[in-house]
Amino acid sequence: MAETRTEALHQNAEGLDVQAPEAILSFLANAQIEAAKAVHGAIPAIATAAELIARQLKSGGKLAYAAAGSSGLMAVADALELPGTFGIARDRIAILIAGGDEAFRALAGGPEDDTEEASAAVAAADIGKGDCLIAVSASGSTPYAVQALQDARRRGAATIAIANNQGAALFKQADVAILLETPPELIAGSTRMGAGTAQKIALNMLSTLAAIHLGHVHDGYMVNLTADNIKLRDRAVRMVAAISGRSRDDAARLLEESGGVVKTAILLAAGATSADAAEKILEGTGHKLRPALSAIEGSKGR
Repeated sequence: MAETRTEALHQNAEGLDVQAPEAILSFLANAQIEAAKAVHGAIPAIATAAELIARQLKSGGKLAYAAAGSSGLMAVADALELPGTFGIARDRIAILIAGGDEAFRALAGGPEDDTEEASAAVAAADIGKGDCLIAVSASGSTPYAVQALQDARRRGAATIAIANNQGAALFKQADVAILLETPPELIAGSTRMGAGTAQKIALNMLSTLAAIHLGHVHDGYMVNLTADNIKLRDRAVRMVAAISGRSRDDAARLLEESGGVVKTAILLAAGATSADAAEKILEGTGHKLRPALSAIEGSKGR
């Protein structure tokens, strides 16, 4: 195998083990910053991928993540937070990680080579037409990720590849290729460091922009959140109060009337006659709050 960028030796690596602790930590911190900068070059591809995800989800499809090792952990972190943050139903999110549930107890290297497991995971998640699969691999050649992407594509799913090396095998069959050209790792090949940082940032950007396209964000507020604990219920009250201009007490009452749905509560505050009426307005605007508020304001003028 030819040496890839993620396996190359960093310019500050020589003699690293005999440096002062503060110097080592400074090198590590700077390496993370440099890795994060690599995401800027991928912005056009991330934008295209976010539109693709939003289109598939809006049409009723699923969003799947497939990865192994450290990349798998980055994918899991993004996937698990989507339902709570943006209200995307949990059964619309599929997580395919090499080694399955055991990977959360022992992140062994062997499963990342298991292409049969990857194929079985894609089939078990019923990934196919109308769905979208994101495959993540620092090297871009991890057999599990490559096989999952190939199978998803063969079954009719849209595919997105995220890798940290140019010319990655993962890119060859993907509908959208996101190259995160991070520098060599300070610890050669330890892609949980810079490459993983860049992947985490890119995944955050990707899923957040997709959620914005779907109408789950308004003025920087996560207006489609699932308020299932004390902190999030308080956040929901604050959002309704801030967007509607009502008091916290009014916001809490409107949230109760709306069944805890932030967008509906805001429309009730704006003049919707009932929660059902508010829901119908939202359906007519693709569940986007801004045009729904405009529709209510427009109806007042008639």
